[in-house]
Amino acid sequence: MAIKDFFQKKRKYATIPSEQTKREIPEGIMSKCSSCGTIQYSKELGKNLKVCASCGYHNKLNAMERIEYTLDDGRIFEYDPDMVSEDPLEFPDYVNKLTKAMETTGLRDAVVTGEGTIGGFPVVIAVMSFDFYGGTLGSVVGEKITRAIETAAQKKYPLLIFSTSGGARTQESILSLMQMAKTSAALSKFDEQGGLYISVITDPTFGGVSASFAMLGDIIIAEPGARFGFAGRIVIEETIRQKLPEGFQTAEFNEKHGQLDQVVHRKDMRAMLTKLLELHTVKATKEASANG
Repeated sequence: MAIKDFFQKKRKYATIPSEQTKREIPEGIMSKCSSCGTIQYSKELGKNLKVCASCGYHNKLNAMERIEYTLDDGRIFEYDPDMVSEDPLEFPDYVNKLTKAMETTGLRDAVVTGEGTIGGFPVVIAVMSFDFYGGTLGSVVGEKITRAIETAAQKKYPLLIFSTSGGARTQESILSLMQMAKTSAALSKFDEQGGLYISVITDPTFGGVSASFAMLGDIIIAEPGARFGFAGRIVIEETIRQKLPEGFQTAEFNEKHGQLDQVVHRKDMRAMLTKLLELHTVKATKEASANG
């Protein structure tokens, strides 16, 4: 047999299956960790609260996922669900981008506010969502958070805010920046009335949000690896012409330097919040008994 004939015969036993016979893997069934690169089933990742089982990396959660993982039965009585931003500056393409963000996320803006319970304790909650326009602080975000603060004061409920943001929303200019002062003023009044405010910082939280309500909590906790600060690392390094320390602006770095009270793993977050609410309720009961 000629060598040529031999290889021709071998080919028919080594044919590659056609595209029609290949097994198709449904899109989204697997997820790759953006930190360590480990590939895992998306369902398993979801069961693990979107924390990588290999390296512990905390993937971003949208507002509704956060609510599901935090509130009892994932149930929330939502405030101001139909509030939407306008286009005060007639900023080019802003309306189209907002519309697209609404369609892709199912949200009306970058925060969901309302009330629910955690471990049976009633709370007013505001949850920011980075997937809506980078979690930017615009007029609607500031207004909804301010109204939530005022409702917490009126009902005498503890206030809980989950922050994540790229900063102020440029397309709304001064109307965006003024939300820093508005939310801070509302929190000041809330504090004067003896309200409890728990701030939970998630990755990333920068700019106007970090410079206002995110850092004004009576108790400030953060998820592992969450980066937060005013300006980003690159901007600071280019400004001061120096290399910043390893881990700069991470939750662990900030905890070490006294910028927050504790770093709390996502799987322990509900238990931690329940404990904090329980301690607050016990304290209020003792004070009432003493005065009575």
